[in-house]
Amino acid sequence: MFAFPLIRMMLNSPLSLLLLATLGVFTGIVAGVLGIGGGLLIVPVLSLMGVSLVQATATSLVGVLLSAVSGSIQNWRKGTLNLRAAGSIALFGLPTAQVGAWLGDRLQEHWLAFSFALLMLLTIYFMNLKHRLKLRECSADETAGIYRLMPVAQIGLLAGLLSGLFGIGGGVVMVSLQMLMLGESIKSAVRTSLGAIVLIAISGLLQHSFNSNVLWLPGICLGIGGIIGAQLGTRLLPRMSDRLVSRLFQSLLVLLAAYMAWKGFNALQ
Repeated sequence: MFAFPLIRMMLNSPLSLLLLATLGVFTGIVAGVLGIGGGLLIVPVLSLMGVSLVQATATSLVGVLLSAVSGSIQNWRKGTLNLRAAGSIALFGLPTAQVGAWLGDRLQEHWLAFSFALLMLLTIYFMNLKHRLKLRECSADETAGIYRLMPVAQIGLLAGLLSGLFGIGGGVVMVSLQMLMLGESIKSAVRTSLGAIVLIAISGLLQHSFNSNVLWLPGICLGIGGIIGAQLGTRLLPRMSDRLVSRLFQSLLVLLAAYMAWKGFNALQ
């Protein structure tokens, strides 16, 4: 398996844990600025450190869960979290998160790498879609469409599958679909998706834990760093150009997608 020689090290060593916490801070800042989960960055970096993709996706979910819990508690304390809406989406995501984790444990490494590369490119599309929807954001009631069963089911089922299979929160996909299919405002959609991710990530983690794929200590370090970074990101947001940061992040996603595709081709050999 490919890994940079200087980065191939015991993941539980103090230096490795410090590097992972630093990575968590960085991904947390990105999440705070762009509303993107850190899994898209965490999984490729863990892969560079010599971790198998299925372990990387499972471990990423620990960080995703801790960050989502932190943000959701803050939203709940402010009275801005619609628990019923988040629960409605999570209800459909719980079983597919189990399916995604089950599939991830059985997919060959190259197929998982190729799929992750495709997910990164799709993320760029959904980021641009979210931006366009935000520009023409409707003034309809924020929760008017949340209980329409079919779109809620579709969003939840997809979010659960993505979370369990790839170790991501899937927020960028969920937010765009909630705005598009349910007519929610972006702020309401972000809060709802974050709350749903808590339950969905727990579901995926249970299956990955059963399969012994989770590296708990590295995952907790990533999550702690993510909590700190998210707080920094939300404070930096008013001072940063969203367009510039978005372009830089999309460029990074393209590079990481190329790396994951390259990793997939190497795994075929």
